[in-house]
Amino acid sequence: MFIYLRVLKESFRFAVNALRNNKLRTFLSLMGVTVGIFSIIGVLSAVDSLEKQIKGSLSNLDQSIMIICHISFGPTEVPRWKRERFPLVDYADYQYLQRNLPGLKAINYTISVPQQKVKYEDEVVESVQIDNATDGLYEIESLSFEEGRFFSEQESVTGSKVAVIGSVLRDQLFGEGAKNVIGKQVKTLSNRFTVIGVLEKQGLGAFGDSKDEVMVIPVNFVRRIYGDNNRSTFPTITILPEEGEDYDGFYAAAEQKLRQARGIKASEDSNFFINKLSGFADVIDGLISVLKLIGWGIGAFALLVGGFGIANIMFVSVKERTNLIGIQKALGAKRRFILFQFLFESILLSIFGGLIGMFLVWVITFGLNYSGVAGDFEFVLSLSNVFLGLSVTFFIGIVAGIIPAISASRLDPVEAIRTGM
Repeated sequence: MFIYLRVLKESFRFAVNALRNNKLRTFLSLMGVTVGIFSIIGVLSAVDSLEKQIKGSLSNLDQSIMIICHISFGPTEVPRWKRERFPLVDYADYQYLQRNLPGLKAINYTISVPQQKVKYEDEVVESVQIDNATDGLYEIESLSFEEGRFFSEQESVTGSKVAVIGSVLRDQLFGEGAKNVIGKQVKTLSNRFTVIGVLEKQGLGAFGDSKDEVMVIPVNFVRRIYGDNNRSTFPTITILPEEGEDYDGFYAAAEQKLRQARGIKASEDSNFFINKLSGFADVIDGLISVLKLIGWGIGAFALLVGGFGIANIMFVSVKERTNLIGIQKALGAKRRFILFQFLFESILLSIFGGLIGMFLVWVITFGLNYSGVAGDFEFVLSLSNVFLGLSVTFFIGIVAGIIPAISASRLDPVEAIRTGM
């Protein structure tokens, strides 16, 4: 045990001497490992950060939620030409499901509209996302309020001119941390809306969006402006089953009821999609896996170059120390002692390059989080990625150093001393 510790100590000393005596050569050789580890760990950390952000946002939503619309959020066997002919879901579909779907806990209908300018007295906020919904959104998204409330069923049905705003939009319109904004009127879509609620701060959502900067109004008001069957508005119906309801049974019932509402015959295919939020999470997992694979692909080439660089250093090191190897073997050093000496040196050099790469990732991660350039998006360098980086560099060190180490251990002591002379 002690002899291996001594080998490790000697190898570390030789590695440091190699760095000191051949700074440029060693630096250029280690750059491959540094760039490779930086690429792999950097991409994996970015992907992990994205995954954490998305899944953190999705965790706020019930995974039993289903979204009904004319497109599929995942792969589908329905041909494109047929999908393009699917009718939009409309308010009549929403009403039918609301009245007839068993096991329904909450339902929401919404359409997508362009961003608008919102004004309060002399304050104007450009490009505000105008979300619109029915009263069911409150339960589906489990909304929390700093003050006020969400609009009622009556306000939703009649399309009343009431609005719920995010905390950031509140600050922009009324001043930082303004209180008692309930009852004040803001103007958008050429109409005045009475503020009835301010949402609690939530931060970035799954796709970089945020409820903190939106204005939510009843969908029936928006329908009066944009009309129904407007393909630029992308309408959707979101449904949430009762707790404990059979998920697959609820899905089948929703499909059957909407087919009924549209008069689709048993021999005909459905002309709509019911997208499961749980299925969407699977799509996200697939995308994350692809991104991680891309990161490995980018880093693999640099690591390959880095491995060759370290192997080159080790072959040169064996050549330069041939005389010393001969003397060590003549004094009784065993082959495994020589082998481990050079193998440890290769591993230490590789880990040194990897540590530089991971340090650069940490510096960039810390800088992005500290500077606030990424806003609420938080970059993370996890311990698992650090361990992965160290493992990869350890493996590269073994692969790059094993052949030079074996060749050094097999040198004949007499020939080695003679070559050195």
